[in-house]
Amino acid sequence: MLFLNRSIMIFMAGDACRERCMVLAIDIGNTNIVIGCIGDDGTVFKERIYTDLKKTAVEYAISLKILLDLYSVDTSEITGGILSSSVPPVTPVMRRAAEKVICREMMVVGPGVKTGLDIKIDDPGQLGPDLAVGAVAGIAQYGAPLIVVDMGTATTVMVVNEKRQVIGGMIMPGVDVSLEGMSLRTSYLPKISVEPPKKLIGSNTIDCMKSGVIYGNAACIDGVVARIREEMQADMPAVATGGMANRIIPYCKEKIVIDDELSLKGLKLIYDRNMRQERKLLQK
Repeated sequence: MLFLNRSIMIFMAGDACRERCMVLAIDIGNTNIVIGCIGDDGTVFKERIYTDLKKTAVEYAISLKILLDLYSVDTSEITGGILSSSVPPVTPVMRRAAEKVICREMMVVGPGVKTGLDIKIDDPGQLGPDLAVGAVAGIAQYGAPLIVVDMGTATTVMVVNEKRQVIGGMIMPGVDVSLEGMSLRTSYLPKISVEPPKKLIGSNTIDCMKSGVIYGNAACIDGVVARIREEMQADMPAVATGGMANRIIPYCKEKIVIDDELSLKGLKLIYDRNMRQERKLLQK
């Protein structure tokens, strides 16, 4: 039998947490899936694999098992799992894959799962799970007010006010999307990788493109962050995460912290919040 009774599982997980609580955390994005194990003492590992709509649950399960073996993580050490997703077709496939590997039920961020966020946008249901996860971790670690920049397939900027309320933000094309669009729609511009240019002012096509991608996106982030700080009338901290953050943010002039593990931290916080709530309900 794959799963234990839900109530028994919760109490067993609670007992295990007193020794070593390690959670399998998965964040599914349009381009990459972030996978990691995180415990109370920090992240055990974090890796990215490509998001593939054609993969089966077994194929994803093999990828998960390989990662766990690579970092010498025994599945018996994993006390639970949580998943957030921006790609609905992949969500049930990855959920089944993870449950096959850890033999535990995966919690999925969405309706019925408590994040603890106070969302003040026009339609709170429109806040993506990935943004919710980032906001939870950002507020917990960096306080409020706060700017959260997530540089994935799209670049999103989320603003949290001094009352710890998510009040909105911006969505713009991601680095890879912009670069791919430019190459597809122009005859003489080739496909290039995102690499730092030799200098700011390029002297050939490739270096001009590299400079435009790196410094253009850095200047865009700088401008948005500066304008938010001006409108909010606060020198509020900013944190950046996502696959492109390490490539672009170092070239920004505004003060922005890079936190590559923000999604894993947020997933762990949400998992812990919901497990505590369920234990309280079972004890009544």
